[in-house]
Amino acid sequence: MAIQIQSDFRRVIVAASVGNVIEWYDFYIFGSLAAVLSVKFFEQSHPVAALLSTIALFTAGFLIRPLGAFLFGWMGDRVGRKYTFLITLSGMGLGTGAIGLIPTYQSIGLTAAFLLFGLRMIQGLCLGGEYGGAITYVAEHVPDDSRGYYTGWLVSLAVIVATRTYFGNQVFDEWAWRVPFLVSFLLVAIAIYIRLQLQETPIFQDIKARGQMTRNPWKEAFLSSNIKYILIAIVVLIGQGVVWYSGQFWALYFLQQVSKVDALTSAYIVGAALLIATPSLIFFGWLSDQIGRKPVILGGMLLAAITYYPLYLWLGTVTQPGNINYPVAIFIIFILVCYVGMVYGPVGAFLAEFFPGRIRYTSVSVPYHIGNGWGGGLVPFITTAAFAATGSIGYALIYPIAVPAVCFVLALFLMPETRKISIWEPIERRTA
Repeated sequence: MAIQIQSDFRRVIVAASVGNVIEWYDFYIFGSLAAVLSVKFFEQSHPVAALLSTIALFTAGFLIRPLGAFLFGWMGDRVGRKYTFLITLSGMGLGTGAIGLIPTYQSIGLTAAFLLFGLRMIQGLCLGGEYGGAITYVAEHVPDDSRGYYTGWLVSLAVIVATRTYFGNQVFDEWAWRVPFLVSFLLVAIAIYIRLQLQETPIFQDIKARGQMTRNPWKEAFLSSNIKYILIAIVVLIGQGVVWYSGQFWALYFLQQVSKVDALTSAYIVGAALLIATPSLIFFGWLSDQIGRKPVILGGMLLAAITYYPLYLWLGTVTQPGNINYPVAIFIIFILVCYVGMVYGPVGAFLAEFFPGRIRYTSVSVPYHIGNGWGGGLVPFITTAAFAATGSIGYALIYPIAVPAVCFVLALFLMPETRKISIWEPIERRTA
């Protein structure tokens, strides 16, 4: 008997995407405020070292994400999708909000940095279970022919811009930098309320009713033939993760640290580009429903690898201090974010279709967070350190260019097309 697709799946999409909004929100406020946090939580005898320490801490939160994926993936496949990502959402949002309550280095010394590190670890662990849960939850509600369209969302820099504009630079640097973090408490409360109204996914309910639940998700995902699919997904996700963070975090860092554009102006430029380019995630998700996941994702990797260097050189020429060409700068970052839309918009659908329902939460979460947590998460530190050491844009872009190029070549031969795989079939079918 066919599993019934629920008629209210659009409400499911909104509820599930809230956690991804907080994920992006966490990324942007920590990455965007790295310069402020380095002043507040680290000793300032060497400002560049303090900034690199903050970015390293930012990166550490990503490096631990696969462990969270490993732990919460097991829970999601054994206990259920709904309650698992309620836990991850709560921990992620509360960890973000609590950063806004930590005393600074000036008040409690090195303890401030350790507290910040602890909260980043909590964020990282919970983030490790969030995306896989949200993507699995959405994919197991929506029709097969629309899955790509409903898995791409993002958030912008609006809270930081609004807070800095309202309070002014001096007050923002003194204490109002805490406000964007504290807003996370409100976001997570709203998200929990929305998600509590939802039911478990129909596919998970069907698996449970048939007595087909896995006894050991880890063994079935990693110590079976499924490991081959895990490894292929990791290749795809590393390329995707590097394109994502290279096109957004480093664009913001480039404006602030390379072109020496002030924080508010750079936030306006990146925010405007994000606002214009946001539909690209939805568009490329939809396009992948029409022509396939593989050509869209690999197209984004290839374009990024070929054009990053000339695009960033161009961005440097139009963002000289006192002579910023705003339309062109926004257009360049718009292009960079469109690459993100190409690799990120369809990838949730690809992962959901690539793995069987009984171990989908684990199998989706681990590759995603290895790719984004390790591959993409290293972008801020490597690019920042490379530029600080050499002053060369070319050296800074070696990692963002080489990794998508290598992943493109590997995925060209290894990645299957999954667009026509139906996850609603009662009997799991695999295509290599």
